[in-house]
Amino acid sequence: MSWGTELWDQFDNLEKHTQWGIDILEKYIKFVKERTEIELSYAKQLRNLAKKYQPKKNSKEEEEYRYTACKAFLSTLNEMNDYAGQHEVISENMTSNITVELARYVQELKQERKSYFHDGRKAQQHIEICWKQLESSKRRFERDCKEADRAQQYFEKMDADINVTKADVEKARQQAQARHQMAEDSKADYSSILQKFNHEQHEYYHTHIPNIFQKIQEMEERRIVRIGESMKTYAEVDRQVIPIIGKCLDEIVKAAESIDQKNDSQLVIEAYKSGFEPPGDVEFEDYTQPMKRTVSDNSLSNSRGEGKPELKFGGKSKGKLWPFIKKNKGATPEDFSNLPPEQRRKKLQQKVDELNKEIQKEMDQRDAITKMKDVYLKNPQMGDPASLDHKLTEVSQNIEKLRLEAQKFEAWLAEVEGRLPARSEQARRQSGMFDAQNPATVNNCAQDRESPDGSYTEDQSQEGEVKVLATDFDDEFDEEEPLPAIGTCKALYTFEGQNEGTISVVEGETLYVIEEDKGDGWTRIRRNEDEEGYVPTSYVEVYLDKNAKGAKTYI
Repeated sequence: MSWGTELWDQFDNLEKHTQWGIDILEKYIKFVKERTEIELSYAKQLRNLAKKYQPKKNSKEEEEYRYTACKAFLSTLNEMNDYAGQHEVISENMTSNITVELARYVQELKQERKSYFHDGRKAQQHIEICWKQLESSKRRFERDCKEADRAQQYFEKMDADINVTKADVEKARQQAQARHQMAEDSKADYSSILQKFNHEQHEYYHTHIPNIFQKIQEMEERRIVRIGESMKTYAEVDRQVIPIIGKCLDEIVKAAESIDQKNDSQLVIEAYKSGFEPPGDVEFEDYTQPMKRTVSDNSLSNSRGEGKPELKFGGKSKGKLWPFIKKNKGATPEDFSNLPPEQRRKKLQQKVDELNKEIQKEMDQRDAITKMKDVYLKNPQMGDPASLDHKLTEVSQNIEKLRLEAQKFEAWLAEVEGRLPARSEQARRQSGMFDAQNPATVNNCAQDRESPDGSYTEDQSQEGEVKVLATDFDDEFDEEEPLPAIGTCKALYTFEGQNEGTISVVEGETLYVIEEDKGDGWTRIRRNEDEEGYVPTSYVEVYLDKNAKGAKTYI
């Protein structure tokens, strides 16, 4: 069974078949590559899942892990990390032992195939040239024979004509002989070329093509063997991690078997036992005789807690705007106040999520630039660290702008969800700064109000306290007099105060400082009697008066 003898006339089909074989190999490589990506993704998801349910440090959850059931669960989470690691091993081994090796082999296979079919086309071209030479000599021989016949007929005609001179007859005879000689030469040349062509054709169909096709057959069979070996490797890679995965599962079973319900019950007793004795029997009270009721020290009346009076707070938030605030105008309000409550909540939540994503993206970019700058500082030949300062400043400004924007929408969202009452702008700004420092508190506020079954609960007393604080703050603000200037400041960067309570400044501009940074990252400044507001402290260079808080301060 040889392609060279059986498929001697199927050059084009063999070329297509071998290309199909390479395509199959590349398809298998792609399959394995996607499998490795799935393994990595699965391992990552397992690790994230285990991390998600790990107890938080310095939290109540750590106390819960005293119970054997929780300890078993923690052990399960740890084993899941090892379990995920084995899927990473599968991915790594498949990549190195299959994907990389087969990719290299495919390149070699393509070169080898290209070489064989190049030789085959070269042999085809040679035999075609020989055939063309044979056809040319054949046509020449045919033409010379016809010319010789015509010359012979002409000589015979001249020789039979008695009116033709002897010289003309001799000339015709010589021409006939010359034509016959040319025909003989063409015949010899045609015979020689024919013999050569038959030899070349025999070599082509019985030597060259069989040898080339035999090499192509061997190449194709090696490809088939190689893909079979890769499939075995594919299975072995999985089989190698089965014992370790089995150990992980055994550890999970072992942890489950270590659960001691009696021990957990004892821990509950130790955690919640009050130490009091149960109340004694209630004595019969005989009203026919003087009341002689004795009540033990541990009676129900002592064990019952006194009811606490419910505090109710009055007051109404004024929601007063600062006099130097400019309200946004437009067909669609920025806070979506034209929408129904639920629709507005969805829009605000969507906006907050988008801003948080943008903030995270900018923070990642800032971290990357910072790392690059550190590399430049350690290796000056790689680049100039100062060239990154402008970009780093720009990214920091973007982060600050996005945070301000997010805080504004979070405040509106909080009001819609009923977590906070309507507040004055000063309270809103301070709350926004707190939320920026404690994003988890804002984002999880709604969750804190949910009961375990998912129903909504509201602490009315806390609601009242917040309302009182907001109201008192508004009353104080109404009576507030314009603050005196305590120094000056110079804007280091341009800041666009698009949010309520802020003021826009231009780089290099000098303004008055009327309130220092109180730890929230904002400084209150004034441009003139009508324009004042807050700017990020990092955007200005503050010069305080000598009698205020000392000397020149660089922020």
